[in-house]
Amino acid sequence: MDQFHQIDGLYVDRNVSMADLKATLNTFARSIYGPGTRTRLIPIYFPFVEPGCQMDAACVVCDGTGHVATAAGPKRCSVCGGGGWIELLGAGMVHPNVLRAVGYDPEQVTGFAFGMGLERIAMVRYGIAEIRLFLENDTRFLAQF
Repeated sequence: MDQFHQIDGLYVDRNVSMADLKATLNTFARSIYGPGTRTRLIPIYFPFVEPGCQMDAACVVCDGTGHVATAAGPKRCSVCGGGGWIELLGAGMVHPNVLRAVGYDPEQVTGFAFGMGLERIAMVRYGIAEIRLFLENDTRFLAQF
């Protein structure tokens, strides 16, 4: 796929913590996908944040089990690849060097940032297994929205 659409968020203030980031991301996920949405944050490297994390949600197709029932018996879920989780976004605490570069004193302020693909949000919400469907201009696919 040669393109996608992304939304980014940045929050900088005094005493911003990883707990603030986690609460913000969980509020987002539960607002979009429902109040029972299970999420997890796992550590990952991104160059402008430290620490960095990836937010995953339990797969909406298999409910986090990694498999779906078929007439022939259980089958590996094609949406999550059998892992039970779907990556939603990348995030983390803004690196002190980034804060310095834009004139903030990292001893006085901290912040968090996140970025997510809009197609990924729709894929998880509506159980769409293939991201390329968004760009094929197939009216049968688009009509469901």
